[in-house]
Amino acid sequence: MNDLDLNTLLGAEDDEGRARRRPRGSGKRGGRRRRRRRNRGGLIAPLLAFVVLAGIIGGGGYYGYLWLSDALVPDDFTGQGTGEVVLEIKDGQSASEVAQELERLGVVASARAFTNAIGNANKSGSLQPGSYKLRKKMSAAQAVAMLIPENRLLARVSIPEGKRLSDTLSILAKATGKPAKEFTAAAKDVGELDLPPYARNKLEGYAFPATYDFQPKTTPKEMLATMVKRFNQTAETMDLEGGAKALGHTPHEIMVIASIVQAEAGRAEDMSKIARVIYNRLERKPPMKLEMDSTVMYALNKYRTYATHAELQTKSRYNTYMYEGLPPGPIANPGDHAIEAALNPAKGSWLYFVATDPKGSITEFATTEAERQALLAKCTRNGGCGG
Repeated sequence: MNDLDLNTLLGAEDDEGRARRRPRGSGKRGGRRRRRRRNRGGLIAPLLAFVVLAGIIGGGGYYGYLWLSDALVPDDFTGQGTGEVVLEIKDGQSASEVAQELERLGVVASARAFTNAIGNANKSGSLQPGSYKLRKKMSAAQAVAMLIPENRLLARVSIPEGKRLSDTLSILAKATGKPAKEFTAAAKDVGELDLPPYARNKLEGYAFPATYDFQPKTTPKEMLATMVKRFNQTAETMDLEGGAKALGHTPHEIMVIASIVQAEAGRAEDMSKIARVIYNRLERKPPMKLEMDSTVMYALNKYRTYATHAELQTKSRYNTYMYEGLPPGPIANPGDHAIEAALNPAKGSWLYFVATDPKGSITEFATTEAERQALLAKCTRNGGCGG
């Protein structure tokens, strides 16, 4: 075999071998093209990544730096600030929401600075709802230090036991600086006050006397609702409804009795005895008129420990000298001692009590009319009179 024949044979065998390895219909040129395209695709991805990275480092790098810088070292004021700003933290607000509001008000330079300061102080869960007085352009740390419960803006109102509703409303208006007419209107519109059904849609007797702390934005209606809520809590604790049923009275009647006890008693230790006098008179056969001066004074909107003969002629249903039984409703807002006394009267047969020493708040009790007359004479000698 010559050289030509050998080369030809080898070439044929080489082409045949490669033909078997290639897919059908593919030529040698097509295969080379695919290999070249694959090589180009492998270079494009790294090249594109490089271009994007260069763009970030170049044109976008400045803004990325600013974002990172703000995240790590946010804008913050220094010092205690100036001026005055009132911040209200609403119930359920998060620290981040408070931070955004502080930034909007100009108190802190950035919300991020405040949230960082909260985290550093470990107070993220200690922000209490309420109104707080702050300053503009304060450091975030100083703002956090001022947002403590002790710094809340509150109107503290103390309502003494036994005050009539009209007096209670006046005290509230004076202490909070809100118009008295708003309290009067709120007291008449009792639909949203959550009064118990036995209150008969009347607030008198159910605005519980206590000390209250009200936020600056608390409305008169919300204040009265808070007082009613406090009454409802007291009534539940004392089992007012169950106790009334055991005594054969309604809860409303117990509250009327408690209000009279509150108005007539000079000392808490006399309350249960005064309550017993009221029950003894109501339970006599035939019933005995209560003849309580405090109910007459309520009818006439006056304040004295005893009524004159002329005043006893009033036709008001609150005149317990003229009408038998209890008056239509409470004559004051009794405290827990008076309510407790109405539910747990002392044991005794007394039918009378006389404030024999009004200045010393001394009250004495009698069973007979003769004993009562002796107590009235003692009262007169001490410069007073009542019964």
